[in-house]
Amino acid sequence: MESLAVTALLALISLTAALDNGLLKTPPMGWMAWERFRCDIDCKDDPENCISEDLFKRMAERLAEDGWKELGYEYVIIDDCWMSLLRDEQGRLQPEPSRFPGGIAQLARYIHDRGLKLGIYADMGTYTCMGFPGTTLEKIEIDAQTFASWGIDYLKFDGCYSNPVEQLLGYNMMSKALIATGRPIAYSCSWPVYVGGLPPNVNYTLLGDICHLWRNYYDIQDSWDSVQDIINWFSNNQDDLQPAAGPGRWNDPDMLIIGNFGLSVEQARSQMALWAIMAAPLIMSNDLRNLDNSARAILQNRVAIAINQDPMGIQGRRLLQEKSHIEVYWRPLSHSASTLVFLSRRTDMPYLYHTSLAKLNYEAGNYEAYDVFTGSTVTGLNANTEFTLSINPSGVVMWYIYPEQQSKDTETLYYHQHKTASQFTFHRAKPGHHTVL
Repeated sequence: MESLAVTALLALISLTAALDNGLLKTPPMGWMAWERFRCDIDCKDDPENCISEDLFKRMAERLAEDGWKELGYEYVIIDDCWMSLLRDEQGRLQPEPSRFPGGIAQLARYIHDRGLKLGIYADMGTYTCMGFPGTTLEKIEIDAQTFASWGIDYLKFDGCYSNPVEQLLGYNMMSKALIATGRPIAYSCSWPVYVGGLPPNVNYTLLGDICHLWRNYYDIQDSWDSVQDIINWFSNNQDDLQPAAGPGRWNDPDMLIIGNFGLSVEQARSQMALWAIMAAPLIMSNDLRNLDNSARAILQNRVAIAINQDPMGIQGRRLLQEKSHIEVYWRPLSHSASTLVFLSRRTDMPYLYHTSLAKLNYEAGNYEAYDVFTGSTVTGLNANTEFTLSINPSGVVMWYIYPEQQSKDTETLYYHQHKTASQFTFHRAKPGHHTVL
């Protein structure tokens, strides 16, 4: 019976209009509460860190005042645990008044006044994952209207306490309901993770017509093991996942945990590099009030961000897994450029990796390579030239690569970031400053 119901719902959903409202032509960037602050609702004993309007105001201030907004980090996203345990007399969701005394609409105005956008969380089910009121099928329309009336710009729609049939119908219904409000709201769906994340359970062509982005896999945790697990799953299933991504429709491997407690500096660079390769949303979950300089430098790396935000929107791929526990990832970019990431899965010592661009499927010719994390440039790099890289344990070397003729045509290469009007500049190398051994 369930298979017949699923077939019927698929037929219904196939008639939906595409969610093409011009949003998220590049992956979204911003900050989200969940991984760092979870469901801390104890504002009596932990007022600085509890899920409250004050927390989101402080994070918005940091985004606006510390250089994040100019780089494209524009969304401030509330996750679970913001709600009152009861809907109001009209059946609408409402924030917990002791923690959000000004209400969500006032918070949205505070966020918007700083040139930022506000996201919120709901769940396609009886309850949210943490037990707050869910959005059952009959509540979808009123919840969409409520969010729009508050000035919400982004909805994360989870899927706890529901079954696959309800999810399949509900995610489509919410897409239509958001469109019907007339307000442009970015729509993040969690449905794939609840049904295994892969075809035939997930029709990514269909999903791309309903949602702007979607969570494919389990929640990230604050550890290198968790980051590696996500990278493994995305790479092992890239033939299914990679074609689904593009402007306005993104695979989401979950939040950036850089600046928390679980990653070394090398591992933090690795997450930033792989998220850029995967054209993943760059949604931080950390405490922006207390970031150290190394975490800030990684998250604000203009070249890594520009690669992530490439307007072609092609998700990268893993090219190689070596017996030496070195992996190579590649992503094509605009203006005949590309990026390579050399990732070490080793835990012992820096590894000397020998290769050439020709071995990595590059066409004959001369290239230049900009090292994203050191700022050095390698010039005169022929495709057949063997080179050696030193890659630290659990670390990366990340190159932005372009044909040498391109650098001769202009003294400076410009890489346009879609989310802001700024231009990221790649300067020609100073002689002798190279990463190649």
